[in-house]
Amino acid sequence: MPFTDMPLAQLRAFTPAVREPADFDVFWNETLAEARTAADLTGATASRTPADSPITELIVEDLTFPGFNADPVKAWVTRPKGDTGSAGREGTEGGKLPVVVEFIGYNGGRGIVGERLQWAASGYVHVLMDTRGQGSGWGTGGDTADPHGSTSAVSGWMTRGILDPKEHYYRRVFTDAARLVDEVRTWDFIDPARIAVTGGSQGGGIAIAAAGLSPDVWALLPDVAFLCAWEHGTNVAISDPYQELSRYLAAHRNDVETVWNTAAYFDGVNFAKRITAPSLWSVALMDQVVPPSSTFAGFNALASADKAIEVYPYNGHEGGQTYQWLKQAEFLAQRR
Repeated sequence: MPFTDMPLAQLRAFTPAVREPADFDVFWNETLAEARTAADLTGATASRTPADSPITELIVEDLTFPGFNADPVKAWVTRPKGDTGSAGREGTEGGKLPVVVEFIGYNGGRGIVGERLQWAASGYVHVLMDTRGQGSGWGTGGDTADPHGSTSAVSGWMTRGILDPKEHYYRRVFTDAARLVDEVRTWDFIDPARIAVTGGSQGGGIAIAAAGLSPDVWALLPDVAFLCAWEHGTNVAISDPYQELSRYLAAHRNDVETVWNTAAYFDGVNFAKRITAPSLWSVALMDQVVPPSSTFAGFNALASADKAIEVYPYNGHEGGQTYQWLKQAEFLAQRR
């Protein structure tokens, strides 16, 4: 597999022009306000119930919370057992635990109980959000429907609602992510000042949006992040998911401006400009799914003064895997 993009020195300086809607902040403030109002009007509330699991040394719970339009969204909550005590863990406040909220890659779901235990085994509350409508392309499935339709689209999620930002699929998903952070912040066993967000590929893109929409998150940890610099990514990517957009535009030749104007509301570059939280990213230079230049476009736009990016020169879209998780754990430990 060859290097698929620019030389590293050029990537580190890459800042493509990305459209930014004049009403970007208004759009998202109104979207989140509508979601919170919908939950209030319908009486939709979150619930955590014990998961049916053979795991005995951790608490595992099945969470349902109201996301976009108060739609029910699923997640797994995994955390250490027992009372942490008044002294708590080193660096925590009043015995309350730090949190890592994780989002899933494209076409995957939250899977079955007990698949992701590293964060909880390391003393964190780990929350793994299902991605509405996804979960059937790899892994062990998802449990959250997307009850909202769209206009004509290619097979995946990039083009669903692409002619109107209010109808686009990622408006719902990004709202789900921000509403999950809202929900986690209310739990009495967590430290609300230490909620980190993470994910790989699409999950990294969702984490970027969550950090942009929840400005007081503790840290942002996206791996091989998708959904940054949509227009540029589509122009240089050699595989899906970006190529869903190129196929759509090949059929809808008159919609180019409309498509990119819609995409701008969901572009990680525009969220990154609003993020000041400490951030550790990763990129793989042989990635044929997410062009490294698109990830660097997001990273280079970050407003954070405390940021770093790990580069894996000879890896593809798998990125750093456990190597990167160890770096993430160290990154958070240093900022307790």
